[in-house]
Amino acid sequence: MTSWLFLFLQETDGWVRKGSTARLQPFLRDVLTKNNSESPFPRFGGAASAPVVRFAWRDRSLKRGMLRVCFCVMAAMAMIGFPNRVLAAEAVYEETAEQAADRIKQLEARLAALEENRWRDRIAIHGVLAGAYQYEDPSGPADAESVGRGAVAFEPEIAITLTEQDKVFFKFGFPAGNGLNGTTNLVVSPWAANLEGDVKNINGRDRDYLLTAWYKHTFALGEEHRLGFTGGIIDATDYLDQNAYANDEYTQFMNAALVNGPNGFAPSYDIGGAAEWERGALYANGVVMNIGENDAGYNYNFYGVEIGYRLTTGLGQGTCRIIYEGGDNAFLNPDGTTIEDRTIVFLSVDQQLGKIVGVWMRLGWGDGDAAVDATNLYSGGIDIGGGPWGRGDDNIGIGYAFFDGGNTGLQRVQVAEAYYRLAMNDWFALTADVQYQDNTYEYVEAGTDIDAWTWGMRAVVEF
Repeated sequence: MTSWLFLFLQETDGWVRKGSTARLQPFLRDVLTKNNSESPFPRFGGAASAPVVRFAWRDRSLKRGMLRVCFCVMAAMAMIGFPNRVLAAEAVYEETAEQAADRIKQLEARLAALEENRWRDRIAIHGVLAGAYQYEDPSGPADAESVGRGAVAFEPEIAITLTEQDKVFFKFGFPAGNGLNGTTNLVVSPWAANLEGDVKNINGRDRDYLLTAWYKHTFALGEEHRLGFTGGIIDATDYLDQNAYANDEYTQFMNAALVNGPNGFAPSYDIGGAAEWERGALYANGVVMNIGENDAGYNYNFYGVEIGYRLTTGLGQGTCRIIYEGGDNAFLNPDGTTIEDRTIVFLSVDQQLGKIVGVWMRLGWGDGDAAVDATNLYSGGIDIGGGPWGRGDDNIGIGYAFFDGGNTGLQRVQVAEAYYRLAMNDWFALTADVQYQDNTYEYVEAGTDIDAWTWGMRAVVEF
């Protein structure tokens, strides 16, 4: 490198200047004469023959020259190593491309599997298959006879979740028989299930077996804040007159007076819409429906509102609700001469009292312009879980209802019911049930007062 540098300097006239050699001449003489046997320049070899090189370089010129030399050397080294680096980069790129291709194939396979199963995951089939046998032993009228009847109710449900916000729901009713509902002389049906007389020509619409069919969209307004709208064929009792312990004729009380308020008239299975708003512990439901025809054969509009508050205390969960139900002019008065509207207000409360006991209550008041059996309702009861005797999934229900204030000749009605529900597993349960109902009329001399004990067994499969 040193020899090459000297030659480079000799051939570059612009870097060599005569005169002013005092500074560099001793340095060059020492460099050129030291180890002269190994000098790459023969004409400079030997101490005696060492020429005096009259070079004089300015400091700035030297710096520029050295920088140029270094640049040339670095450029040459870079060009020597560049092809290897290119080849290495190409290898890395090829490996990365192959990995990316494999990953894409895996993702495509996963998406294909999800696409194949997405509808299966979004379609849920639920339902209930219930059979009951009840035996009624009445007293009062001379022609009252004991009778036993059975019935089966099959209600499948199909829920389709289109998106996280959209849902479609269908519910059908395929019962066999009417049980005691078709033969009893009591005012209130001993089993509130949808039986044969309830699923044919529903509300005069010439529709059979299809109970509900609706679409729902839910807006997520924030954490614990939702607003949902439902439209189609709906059931008003899905949104109104709820209760944790007295609201399901398949798993709780059987008598209709203890399932919903008997002085209410929330309709089921007809065209309408519902709104559900919930924010934290507070919620509100609203329902508007058009009913094909009522018992008097009149079409009418129904509207209802339920406002509730869910409270969790050291005792457990509880809910307090206020319900309003109203219907326009479509109900005959007691004389059958005019049509009237109907309104009623409910207070419904349920509360846990620890892990074992729960209590509930319903209070209702309505008007008396239309022909109704009762306007006032007072009902309540207790629920006892089976934990103390090692049957945590079992429960006992005891309930009582008293209603009066009607204008059809019925003075009052009392209903008492007790049941024991034996849960065989997660989907099958047996219930032993006993009811007492007393119907008292204003005209006792007519011999119309009737009371009866009703004994029953119920088997329910939930799927």
